[in-house]
Parts: sequence; C-alpha cells; structure tokens
Amino acid sequence: MENQLQGKIALVTGGSRGLGKNEALAIAGLGGDLIITYRSKQAEAEETLKAIEALGSKAIALQLDVADTKSFDTFFGQVKDELQKVWGRDSFDFLVNNAGIERAGLIESIPEEYVDDLINVHFKGTFFVTQKALPLMADGGSIVNTSSGLARFSIPGYGAYASMKSAIDTFTRYLAKELGNRGINANTVAPGAIDTDFNAAAFENNPHMRDIIAQNTALGRVGMPEDIGGVVAMLLTDNAKWINAQRVEASGGMFV
Repeated sequence: MENQLQGKIALVTGGSRGLGKNEALAIAGLGGDLIITYRSKQAEAEETLKAIEALGSKAIALQLDVADTKSFDTFFGQVKDELQKVWGRDSFDFLVNNAGIERAGLIESIPEEYVDDLINVHFKGTFFVTQKALPLMADGGSIVNTSSGLARFSIPGYGAYASMKSAIDTFTRYLAKELGNRGINANTVAPGAIDTDFNAAAFENNPHMRDIIAQNTALGRVGMPEDIGGVVAMLLTDNAKWINAQRVEASGGMFV
C-alpha cells in the first residue's frame, strides 16, 4: 500500500482538523501531496502541515469558507498559482469534500437559519467547490464526498442535516455519470458516529451517548477519525478505480 499515491496531489477541504486532518494524513501516508483548507484556525492548519511533511509529503494550507461561494474564484486562483509554484503543475488529481458543520433540531422547531447554514456548507459548498475545481482536476482523478450514516438510519434532531447528506449521495452519482468521459470516478464516504470535536456537543450533553452508540454498533465501539481516513485514501488509489457512483458507509455496522 505504501506510496500508492506518490506523485499525486489531493485537495481536502476542512483538512486542518478532525476527520479532514486524518484523511489528509492517510493520503500522505500513501505518498500523496496535499492542499488542505481551513476556515479560521490557521495555527491548527500549520500543525497539520508539519504532520504531513513529517511523513515525507509536500503540503500547503489555504483559507476557505465553503459557505462563501463568492470567494471560490479567488480561492481557485490561489490554488492554480500554488500548483505552479510548489509542484510545477497546472492540475491536481483528487478532490475530497470534507468541510462541514453540525446543526441539530427537530423538524418542528429547527430555526430557518440553521437549515440555511446546512444548505450553504454541506450542499451548495460541496456542489460549487466541485464545479470550480473541475477545470483544475487532472483526467483520471477521483472525487470523494462526505455523506453520513444518518442518510440511512434516522435519529430525531438530524432531519435537516441528514437531508443534506442524502442530497450529496445523489449529487455524487450524477458526478460519476457526467465525469466518466474524463476517467474521473466519484464516491461518497458515509461515517457513522465519530468521536471528534464535530460531535463534542452531543457527547457532552448526553454522558451515556458513547455507550448507546457502542451498544448499537456491531463492532461495539464509537468510531474514531482514523477509521475514516484510511477509507478515503483507499478510494483514491488505482485499486479502487472501478468503484464509482457508490456510497461507502464506514460505521462499524451501526444500526445493522
């Protein structure tokens, strides 16, 4: 498995922390180089760069708010400049749409602004980051979008969030259909409950949450970021090239 991604470049949104950081490190572990994005915490991004470089890969970090679609032209102008400056290339190989936010609330009471936030980040952000990235992507590359186990099973309070993730599953199938003539495959990875700062509030508000999740997961524990990073990295390798338009759930068998 070592060096399967040697000479390849991946753009990972939200790659400075949480799942995105682990995905970036897993890609670097296979020899890939990275462009990671961060929204506001530059210091965290710089620490992630150090960890990637310690694995022998090149990496840069660029600021990006995936909810701000008007900034995307400027952002991808920066990407184009950095590709030439750092790698002497005019394209990258892989896009991993990972950046996300959590907004929860029952359908009867969730505020409209929460739903708008979810749409802007999880759907519009993923859609238009991908649209703007395509001219800079090399033919034969791969796209991995982030879905959720909540698009398969239902937990009260996550109806709006899960709806966005179901939309991403559909969007990804259409990507696979429309980009096949360029040799680009597209899949989603759907994590189950993962113990990161993304879910910190849910765990803090319910001290029994980890036990409940473990009891309802076939492998008997809560997921960790490293359970997801390797799956994403694997989908970028040539070994997974024939996997296309698929939703790959990595939940340890949650609610099976």
